[in-house]
Amino acid sequence: MSALAAARLGYRCHILTREQDSPAAQVSHGVTISDYNDPESLRAFASAVDVISFEFENVSAEGLDLLASLKPVRPSPAILRISQDRIAEKSFVNKRGIATAPWRPVTGLASLAEAVGDLGLPAVLKTTREGYDGKGQAILRSEADLAAAFERLNPKPLILEGFIDYAMEISVVVGRGEDGSISAFDTVENRHRDHILDLTLAPARVSVAIGEAAQEIARKIAAGLDLIGLLAVEMFVDADGKVLVNEIAPRPHNSGHWTLDACPMSQFELHIRAIAGLPLPPATRHSDAVMKNLVGPEEAALWPRIVATPGFIPHLYGKAEARPGRKMGHVTRLFPRGALPGDFGIADALGFLARRG
Repeated sequence: MSALAAARLGYRCHILTREQDSPAAQVSHGVTISDYNDPESLRAFASAVDVISFEFENVSAEGLDLLASLKPVRPSPAILRISQDRIAEKSFVNKRGIATAPWRPVTGLASLAEAVGDLGLPAVLKTTREGYDGKGQAILRSEADLAAAFERLNPKPLILEGFIDYAMEISVVVGRGEDGSISAFDTVENRHRDHILDLTLAPARVSVAIGEAAQEIARKIAAGLDLIGLLAVEMFVDADGKVLVNEIAPRPHNSGHWTLDACPMSQFELHIRAIAGLPLPPATRHSDAVMKNLVGPEEAALWPRIVATPGFIPHLYGKAEARPGRKMGHVTRLFPRGALPGDFGIADALGFLARRG
């Protein structure tokens, strides 16, 4: 989707990927099939492009260091390193006066017991690296859960996070340019199923104060990182209305896919504009929106009905295999600004998609 946005702006994309027939390669000018840290391939790749970015965090920071010695890498390898490690991420956020769930580093069973003593139970034990969509974590509900969870989760070290009684999950996607200009999309509401994003509602149905607090947090983090590119900030709203940062992702984000249809400039265009040094227009929307992910073989099989349903705006990603838990595409439904319906209305608008399960 970033490659398609780049093409609209007159750029040609060259993709480095480990996958044969990757979705991005299907719509790009060139492709290099390589591991993310093979020096010879990285040097050849860098010689073919003018600016380099990445679309998920599980790439080699060392490989990006090599690329950054040859061409601009945006966001920087330093930002990638922060987002790859939950301890580094939360430390960065907390040092800037921004709240997160309480947390402790865990290096062994003794430190896990100590962390549980500090934070109490229930709590969530997570890997510091490589976890996504609920992978790499375990809920601890009693002392009996500690040893098995610690043994199962890898790689180590781990991190223990205090359990948050949250009312809602929200996020903000923000872009920042070379000149420090910042453009942020509206705060959105995210709903997960089986730890995977299911629905995004744009805008979030929160008070003006909460929406503005989330915006300020996202802008503050982007500026603190000296970001050039795109950043998604995932947050909790607790039962008292306080906004807490959960994770950051320096890339286009699933919770921003609604912008493809509800905004004059999508998150992908904002990403390309930021890394290419173009001006950043305001990230406005012309419509309210509901975005529904299509996850796994079951929801991918609904595709014929989706493309036949008036009012659905379908997006299929071109992934070869529909595996359980894999995001295969999404569907967006638009509403006039200010007309985003309540839960019953959303279920009615999405029909069989919202009512399944």
